[in-house]
Amino acid sequence: MKANFEYLDYLIFIAYAILILGVGLWMSRDKKGHQKNAEDYFLASKSLPWWAIGASLIAANISAEQFIGMSGAGFASGLAIASYEWMAAITLIIVGKYFLPIFIEKGLYTIPEFVEKRYSTNLKTILAVFWIALYVFVNLTTVLYLGALAIETIMGVPLMYGVIGLALFAAAYSLYGGLSAVAWTDVIQVVFLVLGGVVTTYLALNTVSGGEGFVSGLKTVYNAVPERFAMILDKDNPEFKNLPGIGVLVGGMWVANLYYWGFNQYIIQRTLAAKSLKEAQKGILLAAGLKLIIPLIVVIPGIAAYVMINDPEIMARLGAVGLQNLPSADQADKAYPWLLQLLPTGLKGLAFAALAAAVVSSLASMLNSTSTIFTMDIYKQYINKKASDKATVNMGRISAGVALLIACLIAPLLGTLGQAFQYIQEYTGIVSPGILAVFLLGLFWKKTTNKAAIIGALTSIPIAMYFKVAPKGWSTSSLFVDVPFMDQMGYSAVLTMIVIIILSLIENKGAEDKKGIAISNKLFKTSASFNIGSFAVMIILVALYAIFWK
Repeated sequence: MKANFEYLDYLIFIAYAILILGVGLWMSRDKKGHQKNAEDYFLASKSLPWWAIGASLIAANISAEQFIGMSGAGFASGLAIASYEWMAAITLIIVGKYFLPIFIEKGLYTIPEFVEKRYSTNLKTILAVFWIALYVFVNLTTVLYLGALAIETIMGVPLMYGVIGLALFAAAYSLYGGLSAVAWTDVIQVVFLVLGGVVTTYLALNTVSGGEGFVSGLKTVYNAVPERFAMILDKDNPEFKNLPGIGVLVGGMWVANLYYWGFNQYIIQRTLAAKSLKEAQKGILLAAGLKLIIPLIVVIPGIAAYVMINDPEIMARLGAVGLQNLPSADQADKAYPWLLQLLPTGLKGLAFAALAAAVVSSLASMLNSTSTIFTMDIYKQYINKKASDKATVNMGRISAGVALLIACLIAPLLGTLGQAFQYIQEYTGIVSPGILAVFLLGLFWKKTTNKAAIIGALTSIPIAMYFKVAPKGWSTSSLFVDVPFMDQMGYSAVLTMIVIIILSLIENKGAEDKKGIAISNKLFKTSASFNIGSFAVMIILVALYAIFWK
């Protein structure tokens, strides 16, 4: 059953769509007498200011998997899932201070390109193929599925039509305009997604409190389910396997965050397009600050929804509307779409535009990065080494279109997922530890060799599977172990690093590798404003964990 959208809701949503398409197409146009080249298309002519970078980082990151998936996790387990957002804030600061200076100094287009400069073309190609497969078969498909699920829940549009509509919307400006169109529309998308998210959170909490406002609603929710505001879960918590207590702070969460924010093409690409290193670092700091408030708009609504459906008095006030599409324990991802249908006319359209903004901006970013890796690391490396600017840009558009078509075909098949956010983290977590180990040692240990890195990356997968899956008939207490996937990521990363270190020492007999990166304290020097802002973010993080520890 669909929510009752009025003309004003449709008008707001249509106005949003026209604005995004208009800005995207305007930024996509070629300057008179200038043929768009690879730098224009894939790196926005290296002209992005800090505020556009910060906004674009958040828009690329916050998608249906946050609005739908993290709200669903909030509904199922509570605030603990916010660690993905809050710990990302400090991760961004680390990336800005220690990773970006090296990446920008080397003038990279893609993350696999760094692998080639530090290791070899073979390893670059292996990782390029992996990332293309990950973006197409996991990231793009999941974002399309969750976005279409929301449209189906709220408006009654069949899932496949929602998938096609979202795909066409994202393709309309991103395929032609490249990163410039994506980044500048992201600035607008962030306004919509933050404003719409705040409105949804406010009205959910206001409903819980019986019309007494945001603060009263937050107190009511906390008093109703104080156990769902614990950031560090006990072993007897049903969600401990997904968020294993203190292991979240000192274990695999660092692997997930450093991999995602430091070595993920569709995230790091907008920093590579900065006017300068300082602009990129200021953009990173802005994104870290915004990360602190994201749980307010993506996790708290899920907890509020849980309180609402378990309170007979609130459900009686909601009446027939509240009984439509009720989320349940095994359908937690319906929590956010269910809340949207409860919003009043006008605000419903705004909140829906915010959700669409989150989905479309992430789709556009993933498409651009998929095409960047394929074009620069596969097409120009193996298919057409002498490709002209026109041919390079056209291949970028074609490869993005093919990736989107494949994702559209696969997305409807994901309907059997439980908590989609956990699905993404868990299956990415099988390969991310090995990649993180290869990059960290490549960046900061000069003795790391190419052969050791390749063997380490390949070995990391069976290492991860050892901690994840015991063969049928085997006792997990004897030979195999089955640990929470976050712990599995931590163990896998450490063991992979040990493998790479041992093999490197054997191969080079302790000598530095000829492709080792020369680093110095001067390279990592940051401005006073970056240092002060970073310190402020860390103080706030300490305060948040102190308040919501247990």
